[in-house]
Amino acid sequence: MTDQQTPIVNIDALSLDRWKQGALYESADTSFATMLGLKGLGVSYNEVPAGKSSCPFHNHHVEDEMFFVIEGAGEYRFGSARHPIRKGDVLGAPAGGAETAHQIINTGATPLIYLGISTKAATDIVEYPDSGKFLAKTRREGSLDRSFREMGRVGGSLDYWDGEPGA
Repeated sequence: MTDQQTPIVNIDALSLDRWKQGALYESADTSFATMLGLKGLGVSYNEVPAGKSSCPFHNHHVEDEMFFVIEGAGEYRFGSARHPIRKGDVLGAPAGGAETAHQIINTGATPLIYLGISTKAATDIVEYPDSGKFLAKTRREGSLDRSFREMGRVGGSLDYWDGEPGA
């Protein structure tokens, strides 16, 4: 382990990033898997105020996610269903299509606090069913161009040969 890695991290010691986006999205959160020396898992701590969500409704094609509710209550939007959630609940979000799209919304009166744990795929496609967007992303370790990240909208498809010289 390096100087910045430890086998134990206490939530109280985490430095949270506080942010807001529009009327629905707000959180104080941080990722800390690297602090634990984890390479194949992502781990985040999230505090979401009442009436807010930390992310849009989305699904991953490759990464599995799991959430553990530490405090508060809310709603877990999963596929076409909505489920009440509360302290102690464990939520699954397996990789898949729109049927596994998910979003955690704080419908309670106090902050909703949860851990997010995910597999850490080098490449993933993320879809956003509410807005018709997608995100294609990949990490290439050891190369000069370390990543590719492109957000697009479904329906903007091109022909395979579009723009290719001599095609």
